[in-house]
Amino acid sequence: MLRYIHLYKIFLLQYLKSLMQSKLDFFMGLFSFFLNQVLGIVFLQLVFAQIPDLYGWSYEQLVFIYGFAQIPKGIDHFFTDYLWVFCRKTVREGAFDRYLLRPVNPLFQVLVERCQPDGIGEVIVGVVLVVYAGKKLHLSFSVVSFFVFLIAVFAGAVIYMAVKLFFASNAFFMKDCYNLLYTAYNISDFAKYPTEIYEKPVRFVVSFVLPFAFTAFIPAQYFMNERTLLLSVGAECLAAAAAFSIAYLYFSFGIKRYESAGN
Repeated sequence: MLRYIHLYKIFLLQYLKSLMQSKLDFFMGLFSFFLNQVLGIVFLQLVFAQIPDLYGWSYEQLVFIYGFAQIPKGIDHFFTDYLWVFCRKTVREGAFDRYLLRPVNPLFQVLVERCQPDGIGEVIVGVVLVVYAGKKLHLSFSVVSFFVFLIAVFAGAVIYMAVKLFFASNAFFMKDCYNLLYTAYNISDFAKYPTEIYEKPVRFVVSFVLPFAFTAFIPAQYFMNERTLLLSVGAECLAAAAAFSIAYLYFSFGIKRYESAGN
């Protein structure tokens, strides 16, 4: 474990050093994601300008859930962005060969190939919204609550990564599965709002097929005193463990079927 941490630290420092050589691209990307999240809040304001609540959920509660959703998504965006390249080019071009020649776990090598600082913008917006809504809702955060919050955020990021990994692993069989991953990942937008506002088929998909509901809505209910710890963050951790296990097994299965380019 310490070896992997050391390797990732070296990679991250080298990547950030090269990134800051193009500071304009870095800040433009950060600003674009920041602006995108702000527009989402503007949309909520426009909706609540016409209605007092949404299926019993107040504006502040929806802002809390919306902000909560941005934090694990931003963390996943920062650390596992290379999966988008993997699903489109790495396997098709035979570049995956080099991961199999090194004495390091192939998945680890794929994940550390690139980080995406744009995700920092999502995390910042998410933290600001959670703090703002938390004050409006008069939520109290203790040391224990903060620790639970960190666990919930980490588990949510694992779920995002697991979904991406599972669909990116189709590249071993389809060579290019970008459109499939793009379609599946965009369903995560449903996690920004309470699942009660959707029809039953949608609720089933975002809860049990692509468990994005466990990245924000379900754990956020614990901090808003709507659910117990076991039925919120506890359920999220189980969902994260199950999602990652399935995704990693599928990725490992894909490696066994990998034939390199030209075969």
